[in-house]
Amino acid sequence: MAIATTLLSIQQLSVTKRVDNVTFEHKRGELLGLIGANGAGKSTLLHALVGLEPSSGDIMLNGRSFDAIPPYERARIVSIQPQMVSSAWSLTVADIVALGRMPWGDENQSAIKKAMERAGVSDFATRNIDHLSGGERARVWLARVLAGEPQLLLADEPIASLDIHYQLAVMEVLKQYTQESRGVIVAIHDLSLAARFCDRLCLMHRGKMIAIGTPAEVLTEKLLSTAYGVPVDIDLERNPPVVLPK
Repeated sequence: MAIATTLLSIQQLSVTKRVDNVTFEHKRGELLGLIGANGAGKSTLLHALVGLEPSSGDIMLNGRSFDAIPPYERARIVSIQPQMVSSAWSLTVADIVALGRMPWGDENQSAIKKAMERAGVSDFATRNIDHLSGGERARVWLARVLAGEPQLLLADEPIASLDIHYQLAVMEVLKQYTQESRGVIVAIHDLSLAARFCDRLCLMHRGKMIAIGTPAEVLTEKLLSTAYGVPVDIDLERNPPVVLPK
C-alpha cells in the first residue's frame, strides 16, 4: 500500500487565547518552519499537535483523526523536542537517548546509535547529562527524539542554544530526516536559516497564521514588518540567503 503524501492536516485549530483558527497541510518530505515574534503562538501550536495543549478544530495524522489514534500509536507517529527540557536524574547520554524508544517498548541499539551519530553526541555517550554544556544537552534531547523514529518530528527552537557550527549541523540533520519520507516542523527564530533550509514557512502573529508558503512568498518586507514590528533587509538571491533587521 502506498504511503499517503499528506502526513498532517489541521483545520481551524485553536487554543484558547493563544492560537486562533490555524489551517494547513504538511506533507512527507517537507521541512516546515514556524516563524514569528516571541509570543506569536509557535510553541503552543506545536504542543497542540501532540495533545499537550487542549485545542478545538481537527487534527488528522495519515488521514486518521488524532483523537481516534491510541496514545501509544500516536507516540510512534509524532514526537516533539520541547524548547525547555531537563532531567531529574544524572543519567548518561546513552540512557537518555534510549528513552526515545519508549513508544516502541524496545531498546533498538541500531536506532539509538544512529540517532546519537546524527545529533553529534556519540563522543560523550557515557558522560552524565548534568556534566554537559547547554548546547550539548540540546543535541542530546534531539537525539532522544530521533531515536524514536517518528514519522512527524516537531522541534521547538532546537538551535536556540547552539553555536553557529551546530546550528547548521542540526538544520542539516532535520532536512535529511525529511528525505526519508518523514516530516519535520520546526519553530525557528533565525530567518536566514529558515530561508536556507525550510521548504515552506508558516508565519504566526498574535496567535494567527498570517502567511504560509515558500520562503520567497513569506519572507517579504510587508509581512515581516507586520509580524516583527521592524523593517528588514531581505536578500533571498544570495547564497546562503540573508534576512536581517535594518
